[in-house]
Amino acid sequence: MIHNSNVIKVGIADLSVVKAPFLIRTAGLGSCVGVVLYDLHHSIAGLAHIMLPDSSLAKSGEVNKAKYADTAIDSLMKELLVQGASRFQLKAKMAGGAQMFQFHSTNDLMRIGPRNVQAVTLQLKKYGIPIVAQDTGGQNGRTIEFNPKTGVLTIRTVNFGVSEI
Repeated sequence: MIHNSNVIKVGIADLSVVKAPFLIRTAGLGSCVGVVLYDLHHSIAGLAHIMLPDSSLAKSGEVNKAKYADTAIDSLMKELLVQGASRFQLKAKMAGGAQMFQFHSTNDLMRIGPRNVQAVTLQLKKYGIPIVAQDTGGQNGRTIEFNPKTGVLTIRTVNFGVSEI
């Protein structure tokens, strides 16, 4: 990970868009999925830190669109287009979706990480955005950082060090 003042941090259930030379980072990806949509031609990228697969899981009241896969991808894509990205140049990379705890149940509701990955994949397919690379699943937390100039996603995984995709 690069440590400098050009890094924009995205919190849990949040999203943001950056243009080079800024980098974008999120930490604390356990069962959450960090999805990056980017346009290398315009050196622009957006990152969403998604907590849950579907906004129908929301309690009553105003929905935090960045929190759910079905609403975050749509919001992120719209913001990228407003900031100058080309719809047809968008690609995706993602990380996270770990199964942080072991359950002795076949209840699908407890498989939040895999369900998040599946929901993000479905939304990207719906918009025709190709997933170029991913580092998902497992049982370890991750921190990710994306460079919109190079298209490199750096992943720091607990107990496994740093990798790039």
